[in-house]
Amino acid sequence: QVELVESGGGLVQAGGSLRLSCAASGRTGRVSVMGWFRQAPGAMHEFVAAIRWGDNSQYYADSVKGRFTISGDNVKNTADLQMNSLKPEDTANYICVASPNYYTDFAFYNYRGQGTQVTVSS
Repeated sequence: QVELVESGGGLVQAGGSLRLSCAASGRTGRVSVMGWFRQAPGAMHEFVAAIRWGDNSQYYADSVKGRFTISGDNVKNTADLQMNSLKPEDTANYICVASPNYYTDFAFYNYRGQGTQVTVSS
């Protein structure tokens, strides 16, 4: 099993920045991709960003391109999400995920954290 623990959420004004961190532990040898989804109240899970170990490929949702940056350390098994120029519509519970493969569908991620709340005020 792989356990994921997120940190770094909070309340920020529009235009501000936050940095989320995710640490994986357990059978991390199974993990080749770490990433982030978000879920706003009453909404489906939305893909945000992912990073693949090995070639360091990064993937982003169109809604966050140019504002969010994902980085990771496959030795420490961590994945961080730097969020800049935050907007009220970025408000959501941000959930760290991990998997042997890259997907944009939340259902395919074997391992998921509990999430950390990000609230952006206008």
